[in-house]
Amino acid sequence: MKRRLRRLVLLQLRALRAAFMLAVVGLGFLRSRRQIVFSWPSPAPVLGPKLVLFMHFDRHGRVREALFDYMRELAGTGRALVFVTNSGKLTPDALARLQEICQVVMVRKNIGYDFGAWRDALEALGLPRADTREIILANDSVFGPVKPLAGILERFDYAQADIWGLTDSWQSRYHLQSFFLAFGPKALGSAAWRKFWAGVRPVPAKTYVVKEYEIGVTQAMLRGQLRCAALWPYYQLLDMAKPDDLQTLAQAEETDLGRMDPIHVTRKLHVLRIRNGIAQRLPMNPTAELWRQLLLTGFPFLKRELLRDNPTNVEDLHEWQAVVRAVGGDPAPILQDLQLMMKDGAP
Repeated sequence: MKRRLRRLVLLQLRALRAAFMLAVVGLGFLRSRRQIVFSWPSPAPVLGPKLVLFMHFDRHGRVREALFDYMRELAGTGRALVFVTNSGKLTPDALARLQEICQVVMVRKNIGYDFGAWRDALEALGLPRADTREIILANDSVFGPVKPLAGILERFDYAQADIWGLTDSWQSRYHLQSFFLAFGPKALGSAAWRKFWAGVRPVPAKTYVVKEYEIGVTQAMLRGQLRCAALWPYYQLLDMAKPDDLQTLAQAEETDLGRMDPIHVTRKLHVLRIRNGIAQRLPMNPTAELWRQLLLTGFPFLKRELLRDNPTNVEDLHEWQAVVRAVGGDPAPILQDLQLMMKDGAP
């Protein structure tokens, strides 16, 4: 009887969740996709062949100091910078400083997450234009860069792939991770590009946005016979988690310090987590579980969510500052941001 009752409750909960999702998706299709409340300058300027659409959110309308450094690096590569915030407002100081770096600044209501903002900006600016050769979609979900970006962006070879990401993931379905996506000329002129963005709606459900847009954009491009690639492919990162790591840790464990030191234990647990994922073919998030491997191979970012919340309980994350220093980066700007963000935790 109890089992039947529990099953009935679970079925009812699933039905309620399905009804809720149907309602919020319907709301997304009823809402206007045009949510821009302010745009500078007017009319929009000539943007040139390569540009970055940089998505931002801060409920107070502020822009983190480190983001200005990030955007200066992007602008320094010769790309026009379009800043789009979902904050609904910007502080006067933030706007003035953005106008020194960006060709366009747009403020929109917090509707539609990143993809709603990118779609709104693409439509408002009439992108891609006849001379557009590359559009990069970026957002503020990362700390860094801790390494110069210019050399990294030079590695985008559109003769080898039509869409580039920095990292790729096999979680849920194969996709390039959406915090940094670069679309080349073939992708921008494709029917797959036009069809995908025509279907993006401001749906107020993150799970839907992740499935249909964050993962969906790569799948849509692949279905359109476009080539997708990552500068730091998942399988190459896995190759760095070698049995030698466990051998070294096992030898250290023979000492009294190795047996007692919690830091040593966390290192071993994390290596085992990665090796277990490889053995069982379990997809891992490269910007979480493989953060160390990424940094050691020149990757310039750490995810904000990882350092702020560590949602998947990555065991060896306490060493992030040492690894950033080891690759020539400075953890100080990241620490400044964490001072404002973290609750009930330490870096």
